[in-house]
Amino acid sequence: MKVRSVLYLPASNARAIEKARTLDCDVAVLDLEDAVAPEAKIEARSAAVEAAKAGGFKPKLAVRINALDTEWAEGDLQALKDAPVDLVVAPKIENEQQIKAISDILRLDQRLWAMIETPAALIDLKDIASAGGVLSGLMLGVNDLAKELKTGSSPDREPFKPWLASVVAHARANNLVAIDGVFNRIKDEDGFAAEAAQGRLYGFDGKSLIHPSQIAPANAAFGPSPAEVEWAQKVVSAFTAPEAEGLGVIRVEGEMVERLHLEQARQLLADL
Repeated sequence: MKVRSVLYLPASNARAIEKARTLDCDVAVLDLEDAVAPEAKIEARSAAVEAAKAGGFKPKLAVRINALDTEWAEGDLQALKDAPVDLVVAPKIENEQQIKAISDILRLDQRLWAMIETPAALIDLKDIASAGGVLSGLMLGVNDLAKELKTGSSPDREPFKPWLASVVAHARANNLVAIDGVFNRIKDEDGFAAEAAQGRLYGFDGKSLIHPSQIAPANAAFGPSPAEVEWAQKVVSAFTAPEAEGLGVIRVEGEMVERLHLEQARQLLADL
């Protein structure tokens, strides 16, 4: 499935849940963690489960549980394993044992995305990404990671560049989805566009969002441009021409193109 845009919404907000049913994001995440006050955790969990049972969501539905070292995590997982939820997002994952513990609780048809947002997670990223079970994605949690690493602020995310590349590499090595972190300045459209373009450049499939206004630009940034679609069509057409039969490399508009580019072109067109 496409995962260009992953929008967080507080599970404790009934209006937000109702709005999520109609949004054009690829995944809507009902949040039980950061967006919910401690005294509202149990009520938010019930609201998320009831919303899932009621259905009617245009995007895929996910729920972010509380961190495993909190008093609410076990209850969150027990409630969600019997709910019609497509994905479970687990914050502050730091080792493969946590992936396996969650996988033992969730149904086999449910999928887990692990949030990478602590230095310990970065150190154990290889083991986390290869833990198996129901794990199907890695999400970079930039706010918590910046806090834990004590990094300075940089518009081009200079301190994060090694970790952007590392998360994508480990995701690709294990056939996992890779989701970039949030952009906090809601009204900074140019800043969001630049960061989304950077995320795609590094290879992320999509981006975590905190406001519906970010959905359309995220979908555009992580989807193919008209020029990319046109190029893919030219590559496929060139390789299917009779004169290209049996050739491993051909020339398309002055550029040498290999069959690996044909595979990429076909995949791009198939995802439209």
